[in-house]
Amino acid sequence: MHGITSQPNGVQLMLKSRAKYHLGQVLRHRKHPFRGVVFDVDAMFSNTDEWYENIPEEYRPNKEQPFYHLLAENDQSYYVAYVSEQNLMPDETGEPVNHPDLADLFGEFEDGFYPLQFNLN
Repeated sequence: MHGITSQPNGVQLMLKSRAKYHLGQVLRHRKHPFRGVVFDVDAMFSNTDEWYENIPEEYRPNKEQPFYHLLAENDQSYYVAYVSEQNLMPDETGEPVNHPDLADLFGEFEDGFYPLQFNLN
C-alpha cells in the first residue's frame, strides 16, 4: 500500500506503507478492552479531521501509518472501530468474534481467522 503526503515546502513524498495485519484477522486494542475482525485497511489515516481532533492530544496516533476498520465487540456492544496500527495487536485467545455483521463479509472462523466470503448474485 502506498500513500502520498505533502510536506510544508510543497514537496510530495510517496509513503511506502505495509499493513502488518490482514483482512479477516482477529485483533485486540492495546489500551482499550475490545477486539475485532479486520474488514478494511487504509494505508494511512483516511477519516475526518473532526474524528482525529476528538482524540485527546496525548493519545493521538501518527496519521502516516496503516489504519484498520474492525467489526468490533466489547462486553457491552458491537460496533465498527477505526484504529491505528500502533494501537493494535493480534488476539491470541483463539476465540471467535460474535459481531452480528461478520457473516455478511466472512466465512466461518477457522484456524484463528475469518476467510473472506463473497456472495455473487
